[in-house]
Amino acid sequence: MSEMAGVNRDLFHLPEEPHHPEGSSTMLGFWMYLMSDCLIFAMLFATYGVLGTSYAGGPGPRELFDLPLVALNTSMLLLSSITYGFAMLNMTERRQGPMLAWLAVTGLFGLAFLSIELYEFAHLIHEGAVPQRSAFLSSFFTLVGTHGLHVLFGTIWLVVLMVQVRLKGLIPANCRRLMCLSLFWHFLDVIWIGVFTFVYLMGMLR
Repeated sequence: MSEMAGVNRDLFHLPEEPHHPEGSSTMLGFWMYLMSDCLIFAMLFATYGVLGTSYAGGPGPRELFDLPLVALNTSMLLLSSITYGFAMLNMTERRQGPMLAWLAVTGLFGLAFLSIELYEFAHLIHEGAVPQRSAFLSSFFTLVGTHGLHVLFGTIWLVVLMVQVRLKGLIPANCRRLMCLSLFWHFLDVIWIGVFTFVYLMGMLR
């Protein structure tokens, strides 16, 4: 019996940790995080799809949404994705200064997006269209607000990475982090296109 126990210990225990290249699992782990985020937004879209027409006698999308303002906000986020792409091109060419400049422009577009979204929320609340007014408004604020929080966290992450690049340069770890943020930022773009189409455009057609 003791010999069998020794064999089992040998099977389930490695005397030395196998070597993995530095950062080899970072991108895989980040892709897994993005997939979990996809599930969150899929649930929020499904919830809005079910509750988006439950107005409880209150205002609907046609009475509340300012489509030109939302289109302007959409352009801010799309432009930020383009400028982040320019930053990544400069990163591959090891041009730190221009890369930081494009990242700064990206951050400004992100802040503009958040400012317009906060203005929209404040206007809706001022009009009495608060989340507890109807199931439609509850699901709307939850979906759009969750995306806005992601943009806020992404902008903070962007600023932190800019500081790290200024302090340590384009070391492999910083380049890897910039690649992860690039995936995250473009992911938010794709989600917002879905929000703009499914919530705003389709809402105006109802």
